[in-house]
Amino acid sequence: MPPTLASLVQHSALKLTVRAGADRLDTPVRWAHASELADPVPYMEGGELLLITATNLDAESPQAMQRYVRRLAGSGVVGVGFAVGVNYDDVPEALIDAAEEAGLPLLEVPRRTPFIAIAKAVSSEIAADQYRAVTAGFEAQRELTRAALAGDGPAELLTRLAAHVDGWAALYDTSGAVVAAAPEWAARRAARLTPDVERLRDRPAPASVVVGGSDDRVELQSLGTGRRARGALAVGTGAALGTAERYAVHSAVALLTLTTARSRSLQGAEQRLGAAVLRMLLAGQPDHARAVAGDLYGGLLDAPFRLLIAEAGEPSTTAQLAEAMETAAFRSGETVLMVPEGGRLVVLAADGGAAVAACTAYAEAQEERPAHEPAQDAEVVVGLSAPAGPIAVSAAYKQAEQALSVARRRGRALVEHEELATGSVLPLLADDAVRAFADAMLRALYEHDAKGRGDLVASLRAWLSHHGQWDAAAADLGVHRHTLRYRMRRVEEILGRSLDDPDSRMELWLALKVTSPPTTA
Repeated sequence: MPPTLASLVQHSALKLTVRAGADRLDTPVRWAHASELADPVPYMEGGELLLITATNLDAESPQAMQRYVRRLAGSGVVGVGFAVGVNYDDVPEALIDAAEEAGLPLLEVPRRTPFIAIAKAVSSEIAADQYRAVTAGFEAQRELTRAALAGDGPAELLTRLAAHVDGWAALYDTSGAVVAAAPEWAARRAARLTPDVERLRDRPAPASVVVGGSDDRVELQSLGTGRRARGALAVGTGAALGTAERYAVHSAVALLTLTTARSRSLQGAEQRLGAAVLRMLLAGQPDHARAVAGDLYGGLLDAPFRLLIAEAGEPSTTAQLAEAMETAAFRSGETVLMVPEGGRLVVLAADGGAAVAACTAYAEAQEERPAHEPAQDAEVVVGLSAPAGPIAVSAAYKQAEQALSVARRRGRALVEHEELATGSVLPLLADDAVRAFADAMLRALYEHDAKGRGDLVASLRAWLSHHGQWDAAAADLGVHRHTLRYRMRRVEEILGRSLDDPDSRMELWLALKVTSPPTTA
């Protein structure tokens, strides 16, 4: 701790006596300074113990001492040391009364104690306190470094940092989400600071900001050395950080920044390894893929996983999705394999895991935009395969591509392949090319009916819907079956297609489902 008036009074060699303000002796002393000026305030910075002999003061005048002491107290002087036996044999009562009234500690300095001895005592205690702070800071740095090198993630580092500052600590990713916190209860407190972290993220690193009140002070520090912050560290304490605590925080920031930079370098290597594993899986070589995957991706291949393909008009959008999935996987201890593929992102993630859930949540949030707002080029589109294993990755890739194609046509952010298997095939055909094909196929029939020559389109629909059963279809139309037979022959003549051909029947039925009668002028 820094020197206080109490520690100086307890200093056996100084022989100081308290004459006023005995209840304020725990005030820290920044320096001891001697001045005989009638007004030394312009030369004070605050926190000083002022040493005087009252050479230029009317120390026996109550009015003069009240003005003098009030001015000292207002400037931040923490106490006055009055030397007796120089100009006054005893401390003047006027000075004592003024000090008591202002609540300013007043110490009597005996004749045999020189002011320089008090200054040296203050200086020695300050130096000792700084040494203790530096020593504690180096010890904290060693502990934090060991925690960072342990390879258990940031949790242990945050735990030790929280203990050193007697508070709490939390780590945020680039999105402002809480990655880890210590103690555990601090995660909820840290989550409320996400808006502050987002504002800090927009400033070039390194940057810092203090938020909260005096009893809940939180210091936010950005992590990174470039223009874009790679995360943030929050440190919550009940008071301003001391020297030792400041050393600990700075060490944590440096270690987390290095860890982040190292992680990005490793991420590139892991990405290249993941690309090799994916290529082997797609080539039907699961055993080779598993051997290459090793401990890094081996666990992912031991359980059912999903393959997803994401694309967007802006690369930064797929990067945001990747970051959301990585963060979710990190928190839950999952492994996720991500491979950029041109303008797309290919991902293998555990079926039912946090990464897939994060992808779904990201897509759902995107689809919640107001209906009147058009889709943006920067929005992500995702196709998700059914659960698969290492021997079926090629099929899962095709499933994801098919789902992605459907998602684009439907204007959806995410489509799962299972939706295609359980739903109707008709929505898959709802694009301009299919409609154009259907219109061209049936246009002649619509034109025939528009001229009042019969009802061939309705007859064709009824006949196909009743699987070619003449009596049922005729009854549905309210005509004789011979009339219906005549109409079907006309359909064959006009279209140039045989209704005995199952492919023709299938194409005509689908065309009827996706087209509508042409408008006439």
